[in-house]
This record gives sequence, C-alpha cells and structure tokens, in this order.
Amino acid sequence: MRKELDKKYDPGQVEDRIYDFWLSGGYFHAEPDPDKKPYTIVIPPPNITGQLHMGHALDETFQDILIRYKRMQGYEALWLPGTDHASIATEAKIVEAMRQEGLTKEDLGREGFLERAWEWKEKFGSRIIEQLKKLGSSCDWERERFTLDEGCSKAVREVFCRLYEKGLIYQGERIINWCPHCKTSISDAEVEYEEQAGHFWHIRYPFADGSGYMEIATTRPETMLGDTALAVHPEDERYRDCVGKSVILPLVDKEIPVVADEYVDREFGTGVVKITPAHDPNDFEVGARHDLPIINVMTEDGHMAECAGRYAGMDRYEARKAIVADLEAGGYLVRIEDHTHNVGTCYRCGTTVEPMVSKQWFVKMEELAAPAIKAVREGETQFVPARFDKTYYNWMENIRDWCISRQLWWGHRIPAYYCDGCGETIVAREEPACCPHCGGKLRQDEDTLDTWFSSALWPFSTLGWPDKTPELDYFFPTDTLVTGYDIIFFWVARMIFSSIEQMGEVPFKTVFIHGLVRDAQGRKMSKSLGNGIDPLEVIAQYGADALRLTLATGNSPGNDMRFSDDKIMASRNFCNKIWNAARFILMNLGDEELEPGLPSELEIEDKWVLSKYNEIVRQVTQNIDKFELGIALGKVNEFVWDIVCDWYIEIVKLRLQAGGEQKKNALRVLCTLFEGTMKLLHPFAPFITEEIWQALPHQGESIMTAPWPVYDPALSFAREEEQFEIIMKAIRAIRNRRSELQVPPSKKAKVFIETERVEVFSQGEEFIKRLASASEVAVAPQLELEGMVMAITAEAKIGMPMDDLVDREKERQRLEKEKLGCEKEIASLTGKLQNEKFVSRAPQNVVDAEREKLARAQERLKKVEESLAAL
Repeated sequence: MRKELDKKYDPGQVEDRIYDFWLSGGYFHAEPDPDKKPYTIVIPPPNITGQLHMGHALDETFQDILIRYKRMQGYEALWLPGTDHASIATEAKIVEAMRQEGLTKEDLGREGFLERAWEWKEKFGSRIIEQLKKLGSSCDWERERFTLDEGCSKAVREVFCRLYEKGLIYQGERIINWCPHCKTSISDAEVEYEEQAGHFWHIRYPFADGSGYMEIATTRPETMLGDTALAVHPEDERYRDCVGKSVILPLVDKEIPVVADEYVDREFGTGVVKITPAHDPNDFEVGARHDLPIINVMTEDGHMAECAGRYAGMDRYEARKAIVADLEAGGYLVRIEDHTHNVGTCYRCGTTVEPMVSKQWFVKMEELAAPAIKAVREGETQFVPARFDKTYYNWMENIRDWCISRQLWWGHRIPAYYCDGCGETIVAREEPACCPHCGGKLRQDEDTLDTWFSSALWPFSTLGWPDKTPELDYFFPTDTLVTGYDIIFFWVARMIFSSIEQMGEVPFKTVFIHGLVRDAQGRKMSKSLGNGIDPLEVIAQYGADALRLTLATGNSPGNDMRFSDDKIMASRNFCNKIWNAARFILMNLGDEELEPGLPSELEIEDKWVLSKYNEIVRQVTQNIDKFELGIALGKVNEFVWDIVCDWYIEIVKLRLQAGGEQKKNALRVLCTLFEGTMKLLHPFAPFITEEIWQALPHQGESIMTAPWPVYDPALSFAREEEQFEIIMKAIRAIRNRRSELQVPPSKKAKVFIETERVEVFSQGEEFIKRLASASEVAVAPQLELEGMVMAITAEAKIGMPMDDLVDREKERQRLEKEKLGCEKEIASLTGKLQNEKFVSRAPQNVVDAEREKLARAQERLKKVEESLAAL
C-alpha cells in the first residue's frame, strides 16, 4: 500500500517521527570502510552552558548540508559531534548559581565544587545536543565526545608533556591579560577591544636634583604607583642630557631613573613615557632590557595592593580619582585631555582587563606558528572565501607566547607537580606517587588549562589519539571545518599548529567560513537590542526545514545574512508548494504500479523538463562543491517553483486527463523528475524530502542513502529545449498582453502566429490553447494581422482579434473612466507640488513620496491612452 500524504504539511507531526526513523536505522553512523572514501567534519563543540541560537543554527545547517550531500555521493561520511566544557563560562554560571544560595567556591572546596560542576554538565550538557537534533543534524551520536572526557583528557596530558619535554611549554613571570571579574588570566585572543571615551592625564615628574621636571601623559594614572623609570628615545635631542638622571615619582616620593630605549615614539605626546613593567606588556620588555624592578600594585580582584600605600584596598577606578585629586593638590597635574582609545575587555564578561605580571604557564609560539603559516600559504589548508587567510596570517605572524594557565577549578588541571622538599617541578602524563628526586610528597599545580588548549586537539583527540585507532587512521585528516570568522584565531589557528606538531599534517583540507545572522535591519542580534530570534520557536511554528531553507537562501561564504519574517514565510510557502505538487502526483498515480525509470518515447515537453533538470543537477553539484550553498539552493528553488510546478505540471495535465499510455508515460516522467528533485533538495530540507520520497515510487530505505543525482549526457536535449522555450515565450507574451487588457483567463480568443518556425509552433498548439486561453491556433509564415491586438517575440508575431478579447464599448467606457481618475489625481498632485509652502515645509521623504505618486499616475495615464488608441 502506497503511503499517503496528508492534505496539509504539518512539520510538527512529521519531523520527530522522521528523525526517530533515521536514528533507529543507524543512518548517521559511520565506520571505517576500505571500499569507500571517507569524508569527515568535526562539529565546533558548543558550550555546555549553551542554548541553541541562530549562530549555532546557521553553523549546523551548513555542516548538515555538506555531510548529507557527501553521504548521498557514496562517501563514508562522519559528522562527529560533541560539547566543550568552556571553563570560564561554565564556572561563572555555577558560581552565580551558588551565589544565589549564599555559597562561594571556597565554601565547598575544590572537590565539592567539581561535584557541582559535573552535576551541571549532566543537567545542561545534553540540552543543546537535543536542540541540535530538532534542527535535523545528522551527527554520528554514537561517537559524541566531551572535551573533559577521559579520552580527550588523555590527549591533553600527552600534548602538554610532549611540548614541555621539547622546551615549548615553560613557566615564568610575564605580562598577561588579567580579568578582575573572572579572576583568571586570559590569552590575547580572548581580549576584545572596544572604543571607550577616556582621558590623557599630563603629569610632571620633578628631577631629583631640582633642575626642573619631565612631563608624561597616561591613560591609567593608578598604575604610576608601580613606575620604575621614565624612558626617552636615545636619538631625541631634547632629552639627551636627561638620560641617566633621576626623577621623583609623584605621591610615592621615590627616585626612579631616566633611561633611553628605542621603543619610545619621539613624535607621540611629549616623547617621554613612564615605564610600569608590572602593568604594560611593552613596559615589561623595556624593563627587562634595563633590569628594572617589577612592582605589581594591584590585586587579583582589581583593587590596589598593599604596596600602594594609602590607596591600598581601593578599587582601581576609585584609586584613579583619588590619585588624580592628589596629583592636582600637589601641583603635579599639568592638564587633562579628552582621549578616545581602544580598551581591552574580557570576551566572556566584558570587564576591562588589567595587564599584569603573573607567574603562568606559556607555550612558545614562534616554532609552532611557522609551519602552520607555511601550510596555508602552500594550500594544504584553504580558506573559503580565500580572503580570510589574511586574518589568519595577521594573527599568526604577530603571535606572542600563549598563556595557557587559568586560575579556575573547572577544566583540565595542569599536569605539573611540585616537591616542597627539594623544590623540583615534575611534569608527567600520570600523577607520580612521590618525588622521583627525593621521594618527598608532591602537590599538583592548582591551575587549569585554557579551554582552547583542549579544543585545539579536537580533530584528532576525538578520533582516539594518542592511541592508534582505526578511526584515526581512516577519518583523519578531516575534510571541512565549518565555522564563523570570529574564531579564526581562537580556534582555527590553534587546531592547525597543534595538528601539524602532533600529527605531522594539517587537521582539515578546507575551512568554510560563514558570517553572522543579523536581524531584518542588518543589526547584530543581542540581548541589549532585544532583537534575538529563538530558532527553537521558529522550528515550533514553521518547522526545521523552513528554518534551514531560510538560513541557506541567498547565503554566500563569509558574508553576514539577514533573518526576517518575510524570508521564513517564503520558505514555509516553498515547503507547501512541493508538498502540494507531490500530492498532485500521488493523486494521479493512485494504486497504479509503474515501471521504474523513464518511458522509451518522450514528448517534447518531457525532453525540455528533463534537459532542464539535467543541467540543474550539474550546476547544483558544482555549486555545493564550491561551498556556494545559497546559489545551489536558489537554483533548486527556481527549478521546482518555475519549471516543475508552474509549467510542467500544468502542461502534462492534458496527458493525465487523457488516461492510458499517455497518462502512464507522463507519470513516469513526473515521478522520476520529482524523486530526483527531492534528492537535490534533501541536504537543505531533509524532513519534508524524506516524507515525500517515501510516498513516491522509490528504491532503498531512506533518501539519506539514495544516490546523489549525476549529470547524464543522454538527458541533454538541446534542440527540443530550445524549441519548447520558443513556445513558452509565445505563451508568456500572450498572457502578458491579455493581462494588460484585463482579459480573464476564462475568455477564449483565436491566436494567429506568423513565423518562420512553423513546425515548432505547430507542435505547441495544444499548449497554447491550454496555457494561453486560445480557442484555436493558426500558424503560417504569413498572415493578415492588421487591426489585431499584437504580441511580439523574437521568433513570431502573434495576433488576437480585439473582439475576441474585449467588448469594445464596455472597454472604452472603462478606460475613459480610468483616464478621468488619472487626470484628477495628476492635477491634485501637481497642485500640491507646485505649492511652495508644502515643498519647503514638508519633510523631504513626504515630498519625494508625492513626486513618486505623480510619476506613477502619469505612467498609468500613458498606458490608458495607448489602450484607448488601440481600441
């Protein structure tokens, strides 16, 4: 018994059932298969704090399109899913939840806090996975991974130890970015810069010998308490005699030296800069060159430290006000100048970061970055679009050593152990029982690793590395990474250099970059604007297919897209269109069993539509291969809507009504055509295409594993396609002319066609009768068309007797009435626009709107007068 389709498409009734069918059939699962080529995508692991948002929906839709496409092409397609522990974000969420209970991390202790964290992971970790399933994601859920699972943890320890043993990981006191809110270090990539209004405070530093003063300008006067020198350029003639002298540090009353260093920009400000090695990365380097002391004047929570004297304990901004007031009172403040500058903020909480000297773990980047830059330059990994390699190069060529330690409890704990007995530091893959040097008791480093340290290993740690697994051997390197342009340096770059270092090759061949999802006005979606759209609500209302189609429509690699109600409605309407077309085919098919494939004898309209389909197969395949997913979908959409539904189905209704072999042959073409079209559409709209495919005559269990259509030269009918489109042009011309005269489709008219292509138009007589409301059709090289309503195409002159189309007198009366209305409107608008008071006082957009109305009214009048003349 053939499956029936409901009268109306209801995604809520279809999608969950179809997804369960896919899961139970194991269609998402991939295994190493020596007889098939692998194709692998690893999911950018969403945070376990996550709620599916439009960015996720876009990212996952594109990955699913590619994986379904490759699966249908016969690849052993693995889409490996998983989630990220997201140390800073998750810990912040848990700490906030505890604060509501009146608890702190310290109240619970490390073990108690980690118990809470794992409970959080169990509760919320699977939430986003279930939401991804709602979208139709065909991930291999049997292979789901988590960045803190035992396999990934083993890989992290292995990489840390290898890099340490190679001298590429070290511990040292260096300037890092410190977030006073999260109370942890963050890497350079995790600092987001935003323009803020601030000030330059110009301050006098008196010479210790009383011979005058030097003037500096600073945006952060609170850090001056940690100044250990002033610096000038060695070739700056203005200050040549100052080098080597001492100045008094205001408010602290301490002598500091004046040094010469090429870091100083002579042209900027006064040409004198204060050197605060503990609170500025450039000052830190200057301090190292001149052996200056390092004085940290701030605590981890952004307050002034004990060494700040009377300012100790103040918040950094509170201290800034007090210090500026004291500088003014002491006569040290010269002036205050407004200044807009870029300020670094924490990418997670938005707090202004504090550059601070701290003892941390670092990865030496120069040796790791070089082969990663070379790999992209030589095309081993390619960015799509190619322009994004500039972002990659800019980051990698200017990269500094990576601070990888975090002052957090949730995450991969650093595998370093300290012996208080003999002072040794031991880095080990497994925890040692005791100190190998003295047998003393060991304590593990309290810090955890940067989240990106573990996610940098994701393409190979998820496949079993460091163990030699069949999956690693078969599915690595992966093929395509799909991600946004905002994490090229966070994640993409780190995966490339980590993979080259550990695996000896790049982790993926292509990085497919997409943009952001913006609202209908082009604004970034955000809580503050209140313009965010919940993809789950869209799915509940319109279905996952409609959401996926909306996200893919018009999208081009690397560019942002706009999401609007109009787009989602258009996608829903498209789903309804293909549903109704499928129901029309099934209604005519009934219980009839057809021979599979196409009939041996094809009509001209069959050859036309199959030739069109064949070309669409070729183009769509090429577009997807080039990651032009929006273009590919646009072509399928246009083919379904314009060619199949608006033309071919209407054309073959004559044969379907005729019955017999004519009907059977038409149905065989329709079924073959529609089944192939559903395959082309399946990666974009998987649910509705599976439901329709199951209802149509088909071979196989699921459209997911049905073979992708391939271009067939035998289905290229260039001559018939050209001939049929000549007929179509004539039909369109007749329809347009009738529409201009407002002739209803029910009113038939004779059609006379003067053409050299008599044979072509003779084949199309029945089509012209049915689709152009012709009562009869006459075709000849020469005809008497004088006085007829004319329609012209490149191949023919087409005449229709006026009396067949309209009642001349009634039409004249209607046109005279319309002419009068146009003239009245033109007079009114002209009078308004000639009124100087209106033009000068009304808003420009109102005046422009009135001018547009006048132009439209004048155009209507012109057409009415032409129609009257034709009568």
